[in-house]
Formats: sequence, structure tokens, C-alpha cells
Amino acid sequence: MHKKAVPTLVILILVIFWESVVHLFHIPMYILPAPTKVLKTLILELPVLPTHIGITVLEAVLGISISLVFALILGIIMDCFPIIRQGIYPLLVVTQTVPMIVLAPILIIYMGFGIAPKILTVVLVCFFPIAISFSDGLAQVDEEYVNLVRSYGSGKLMEYQLVKIPAAIPSLLSGLKVAATYSISGAVVGEWIGAQKGLGYYLLRVKNGYMLDKVFACVLVIIFLSLCMNGIIHLYQVIAMPHLCKSNKN
Repeated sequence: MHKKAVPTLVILILVIFWESVVHLFHIPMYILPAPTKVLKTLILELPVLPTHIGITVLEAVLGISISLVFALILGIIMDCFPIIRQGIYPLLVVTQTVPMIVLAPILIIYMGFGIAPKILTVVLVCFFPIAISFSDGLAQVDEEYVNLVRSYGSGKLMEYQLVKIPAAIPSLLSGLKVAATYSISGAVVGEWIGAQKGLGYYLLRVKNGYMLDKVFACVLVIIFLSLCMNGIIHLYQVIAMPHLCKSNKN
């Protein structure tokens, strides 16, 4: 059996079990809607959802783009100056112990209810995996290659341009895949605390109305968008570095 068929089969079995339990025990929709009902609701809500989806995706894309820029800068600085890495690396780890649902209200207090705190929420979620992956990738570069370019008189800038950054790109892409998956969730958390548009706002509104079929439909959309964000990074990796994808399969 193909390795991708196994998780698909497991998901299918769980959905069938879910549908059967709802009908067998006559569970009310406001407690647990059946998957078929969720799918019907999703289709009915399609005219309403695109506006909210567009806002959430915009926040996610802007947030992960800002995270990427700052992660590249910080990763290079930490690699150039080990003492900075020793001081900042533990702080980056500590920041991940603070739940984002706690930080989001604080950001809204200081930055208001506009798009800025939502983008910053995404940045805080995405920055860590990108920065750590890129920093670790730079640190694992074979020193023999670095010494080789130095022997030809290359300076620090050329050292990073020719050897270190290209060698660290696979690690960077791994971090980007994780960050891309989290980016939608980060935007939704920011919208959950305070917004007038976006999937987080929509989710909160239907949750307060006990419309669980719409809640589950929104969750499906969030999962789909998260997978799409991850898929975009994977597609870039397949196009730009097909040799790396082949080696991973082997």
C-alpha cells in the first residue's frame, strides 16, 4: 500500500465513524454536527467566506514575509557573532513558552484593532521556526568549503553568498514549511481577540451563536489554507531544488 494511502484511509474511517455515531445516537447538531452537514454548510457559506479568507490570508502572507526578512538578518548575525547567538538563542526558545492567546490581547491594547496586531501575531508565531532553522543550517556548514573560498581571498560577504547561505537553504525551507502551516492559525488567533473581518472573527461569531456546523466548516477552511501555505513552500522546493526532494524520497 502506498504510504500516502494509509493516512487517507485512516481519515476516511474516522469520518465514517463520526457520521455513524451522530446518526446512531441522534446527537443534536448544536453538540456535534455530522460531516455531511458540515460539508453542506460549507457549500452554503461559500458566498460569505471569501471576504474573510482574503483578510486572513493577507495577514498570514505579510506576517510570514516580515518573519522571513528578520529571521535571515538575525540568523546571519548570530552566525557571525557566537556571543550574540549564546545570548539570543535561549530567549527565542523562551518566547515559545508564552501562549499566543495571552500575547494577542496585549498587542491589541498597544496597537489597536487594526491589521497591525494580527500581522505581528503571525510574525511572533512564524519567526522562531524560520530563525532557528536558518541559524542551525548556517552553523552546520562544512568548514572545509568555507576555508576553500577564504583561500581564494573571499571576504565575509562572499563567504555567506557563495557557501553558507546556499548550504543553509534546505534548513531554511524546512523552517518555512512549519511557519507557513502556523501562519493561518496565528492570524486567526489575532482576529479571535479583536477584529471585524477575517476567519477568526467569523469563527467567534458563529461559535457564540452555537452554530457548530459553521464552526466545523470554518475549521475545515483553516486546515485547507494551512496546507496550501505549506504546499506553496514545498512546490518552490520541488521547482528550485528537485535534487533535494529526490534525496529525501530515497
